[in-house]
Amino acid sequence: MDVSRFDEGVASQWRRFPPPTVSIADLAAARAAQHAHLRAVAGRGGVDRTGVAVESHLVRSAFDGHRVPVRVYRPAAPSGAGLVYAHGGAFVMGDLDAEDEKCLTFARAAGVTVVSVDYRLAPEHTFPAPLEDCYAVLVWVAENAAGLGIDRRVLGVGGCSAGGALAAAVAQLSQDRGGPALALQLLLYPVLDAALDTPSTRSLPPDRRRDFGLMWAYYLGDRPGTRPPYAAPADRSDLSGLPPACLVTAELDALRDEAFGYAQRLLAAGVPVEFQCWARAPHVFELDAPDAELSRRATAAQAAALRTFLDAARRR
Repeated sequence: MDVSRFDEGVASQWRRFPPPTVSIADLAAARAAQHAHLRAVAGRGGVDRTGVAVESHLVRSAFDGHRVPVRVYRPAAPSGAGLVYAHGGAFVMGDLDAEDEKCLTFARAAGVTVVSVDYRLAPEHTFPAPLEDCYAVLVWVAENAAGLGIDRRVLGVGGCSAGGALAAAVAQLSQDRGGPALALQLLLYPVLDAALDTPSTRSLPPDRRRDFGLMWAYYLGDRPGTRPPYAAPADRSDLSGLPPACLVTAELDALRDEAFGYAQRLLAAGVPVEFQCWARAPHVFELDAPDAELSRRATAAQAAALRTFLDAARRR
């Protein structure tokens, strides 16, 4: 990828740890390349693990009985807030290690107990299994809030990229099912719109655009015609009553315009929204270049938004 338009700090770290460019058409190769890249970034040293206790659990899904692995990050100075978090990876890649550093940072910087979800991946497990895994964990967290040190009034959902799609869909699903009330949806560089018809997605090179289409095909499976509810969060016509939202995107992110469009529609529906768009930066840049100054600023701004929204919920 041409990094000439990137912030120099981000570009420098991308040159050191270039993100993989393997098409998900060869899914085994793409997964292997992504895993190797994340291990390289995580192995660079300097990840701060202080002030956070980490534990593992299995959560049974009422959808089909699947036991969902979760990792709980408990801050040494908890605020009582909780966040159920879904990693990114185009619905087809990623695990609990993928965004371990971000979860540690959120727990420590915002005093939030983070529950990271190892949801099932497509195409082996198509919609709605990944979504139901995330929803099951939300219900489990709400039911076990006292033991987790979480105030149920101060509970949010969040996710990055495809995980942002799952977080937005969980917010919709919980509203419709009468599930746990949510104080926040934190949507980082979210996948929201399967139509792939925004200016930023139309500007993609043909091979990348094919991969975006394949991502949705893997996730949705063999479902010709109209997409089912909750599959693509932007399909929902009525966004009123959804929880307050913080949407984060970047100037050079192909998903930028669908995030902006969703933020505008939430605002129009009366939902409080904070919108962050980072200049001279690509999709999920702080995961690929965590030591760049811009990445540190972005992560700090996300943690600050967590504190602001969840503190506001506590005061209500």
